[in-house]
Amino acid sequence: MNSHELIESFSEFARSKNIDRPTMMSILDDVFRTMIRKKYDQDENFDVIINPDNGDLEIWRNREIVDDNSEDIWDHDKITLTDAQKIEPDFEVGESVAEAVKLEDFGRRAVLMARQTLIQRVKDLERDNLYQKYKDQVGEIVTGEVYQVWSREALIMDKDDNELVMPKGEQIPKDRFRKGDTVRAVVHRVEVINGTPKIILSRAAPAFLERLFELEVPEIYDGLIVIKNVVREPGERAKVAVESYDERIDPVGACVGMKGSRIHPVVRELENENIDIINYTDNLELYIARALSPAKVGSMKINQESGRVSVFMKPDQVSLAIGRGGANIKLASRLVGMEIDVFREAIDYEEDISLDEFQDEIEPWVLAELKKIGLDTGRAVLAVKKDDIVRRTELEEEMVDDVYRIIRQEFADDEELDETSLEAAKKRVAGDSTAEAKADSKDEEAAVTHASEAEITPEHTPLVAEMTEQPKATTEDAGASSPAEPAQ
Repeated sequence: MNSHELIESFSEFARSKNIDRPTMMSILDDVFRTMIRKKYDQDENFDVIINPDNGDLEIWRNREIVDDNSEDIWDHDKITLTDAQKIEPDFEVGESVAEAVKLEDFGRRAVLMARQTLIQRVKDLERDNLYQKYKDQVGEIVTGEVYQVWSREALIMDKDDNELVMPKGEQIPKDRFRKGDTVRAVVHRVEVINGTPKIILSRAAPAFLERLFELEVPEIYDGLIVIKNVVREPGERAKVAVESYDERIDPVGACVGMKGSRIHPVVRELENENIDIINYTDNLELYIARALSPAKVGSMKINQESGRVSVFMKPDQVSLAIGRGGANIKLASRLVGMEIDVFREAIDYEEDISLDEFQDEIEPWVLAELKKIGLDTGRAVLAVKKDDIVRRTELEEEMVDDVYRIIRQEFADDEELDETSLEAAKKRVAGDSTAEAKADSKDEEAAVTHASEAEITPEHTPLVAEMTEQPKATTEDAGASSPAEPAQ
């Protein structure tokens, strides 16, 4: 193989790998100088001239002419007068000689090795470029074409024919890929195995849902709305906490869009995954109540030291709080970063009046704030301290005082509003009962609840296994949240 064939074949190979001309020139120069060092021990006095466009290669050895009896005749950059005159008869001592070195002078084996080295250098460069490219894209969405589907993973080819891998565990359970399908996924991580980069894609990661919202909701892309947290059970349910930096923008409504126009494409991409969008708040109690939507919370006790929350709610809300397979309560726990325990309130209520009966005297938005924390009757409101209502809602003290006054006036002639009745209501709302039952997070197939080992007071009844007693009701209620509707 002559120099022309070697350089031309390498240039064609390099161009097919999208290697730019300066990089290709650098690789060629480095490989040929390596050949020179192996034959002559050094390459300081050699000039390598390469033209990859037409395959030309010139190697010149530069030496200074010295007298035959000089002590410097053994230096690498010196040549005797006798040897120099064999090249040109009129050379004299002190002049410089540029002697051409042909590729064939290095031997056939060296030339073949140089060819293999050139190809290997390009492949190494290609792997390094691939690693650097996707290392900077971790957490970003990429689009590719399914090339091969195996039992444990799928092989995806990007637009540059780079091989990307999506393991089975990073796919949505409902995904069914076929060769030639176009698929979107997020770059989950980049690994290097035996010097070869391996790009791992994911459709099950929370980052995938976050990036989809950025594509569909301009306010998120522009930074007016921030996604505070995302938790998912891929293909089943997801909860997204959002916050608006602009008071004029409703973050939940902006994410849902007009008639669900923005959230519908996201749901379709995630194989009809139910998505609950909640408004983030620094008020922990209100945040937890929103995280448990669509269930309505009666009251709760928060233990910051142990990271646990005891939530009390009406029996008909328990199955909604637990969700299908315990998904709702597990996602809510992960969203708020605390373990949530569900308790059932007793059902022996005194005669009461619904808050809806006070619409003529109390503004609707005030009633809505009270209902958000599970206070939907007059006695339930009176049983909660003013400070607790102010802390858990957006109401001011003066407004709460007016609410108390209006409700007390309604009960003024009610003989049942005595100290004993009110004390019982306080115990019910405050959740003094220790009857505990919670979804077993270890069981992915059913929500299993259990009672606390502590003494059970007669004020509450222990929560039993909702999934066992009422399988149909639990399944239907847990899936009540429409994919296109935000969590209330």
